[in-house]
Amino acid sequence: MNINKVLKINGTLLDKGQLENHLQKIASNHNLVNQSQKETYPVPQMLENYKTIEEVYNLLNEHLKLGISIHPAGEWLLDNLYIIEETVKQIEKELPLKKYTNFVGVANGQYKGFARIYVLASEIVAYTDNKIERKDLEDYLASYQTKKTLSMEEIWNIGMFLQIAIIENIKEICEKIYSCQIQKYRAENIVERLVENKEKSDQHFKANQRKLEKDVFKNMKYPFIEYMSYILKRYGKKGYSYSKALEEAVEMTGATVSEVIKKEHFDIAVRKVSIGNSITSIKKIQRINFLEIFEKINGVEEILRQDPSEVYEKMDDKTKEYYRTKIKEISKKTKISEIYIAKKALELAKNVQGKEKQSHIGYYLVDTGINQLYDVLQYRTSRQMKPQDKTKAYILGVIVLSSLLSLRYELFNRT
Repeated sequence: MNINKVLKINGTLLDKGQLENHLQKIASNHNLVNQSQKETYPVPQMLENYKTIEEVYNLLNEHLKLGISIHPAGEWLLDNLYIIEETVKQIEKELPLKKYTNFVGVANGQYKGFARIYVLASEIVAYTDNKIERKDLEDYLASYQTKKTLSMEEIWNIGMFLQIAIIENIKEICEKIYSCQIQKYRAENIVERLVENKEKSDQHFKANQRKLEKDVFKNMKYPFIEYMSYILKRYGKKGYSYSKALEEAVEMTGATVSEVIKKEHFDIAVRKVSIGNSITSIKKIQRINFLEIFEKINGVEEILRQDPSEVYEKMDDKTKEYYRTKIKEISKKTKISEIYIAKKALELAKNVQGKEKQSHIGYYLVDTGINQLYDVLQYRTSRQMKPQDKTKAYILGVIVLSSLLSLRYELFNRT
């Protein structure tokens, strides 16, 4: 049984400027903790979502064989299930629980415990109707960073969390498709029994129980009304009495058949656009070069490029990544922000006069200058302990060990 918390953010479509303002606002409101809670791990829910999506896919294939018209949003699913399947498998492989909990978490509000980058990705998906464009994404992240800094690890992995949020939305669209298709099946069953008067053995659309004619229009839903109205028209005069009965039943609810059809067609169009955006965005996200986005908006990269020796700019991508990873490791060890660490390393490099090696920012990240950086950060490693501190630690260790041995000897003699 899945006991994990589920992150679901409902939002209406915002224009780019509105969304950027919204992201700045939530950044200001985010209080953060070092880790996310394991109860918010999204992979189990994602796997459940995929099961639902796959079930709807199978139902659509069955309905195709029966000749029932397919919801336009369902056509997207029939053509692209393999993309969703591959994405789910990739995320399951690349996002183990330990990796997820190491992301910075939200400490307050309704999303408490969730990874900050997961919440941010879900916000973007919710207010764009699943439509992700590379340039817009870059601007959205930059907007958030005007108030709070994202870590390198978060920017590197936001694509994965965007896809998790999109798959959640695809699942919800699929639930609507499923309901719609079941209503269509019900309509076909009623027409087959009552309009065509087929014997039970000849019926293609089997009902759980035979209903009286006066009950056939009970508990109607909009997809049923829209589809029933559509298929009755193909029977001409033969279906006229049933069309009138349908209209009367709908009017008793305070609506008209034409109003219902209009609303249902609008809903169909909205879901078609939404799932189209979802599938297209998954494809686009997989083609985005997040290294380019990272280097453009990440504050650490901007600081490293100010290297006084101008060596950093000439390095290849692999070496630059090594430097950034080193800052990430120092940040995790010291619990100090990556931006602050990079700034202090840069200050140390700028303060050196006439020493080419020491004027390179990397000297304080990957070389012997790292101890100077730790001093500036007021962080002391075991290697940096002063001789007198090491002596004190040694003596204390001897005293503790001697006490433990004496206690054990006394206990042994008593027994």
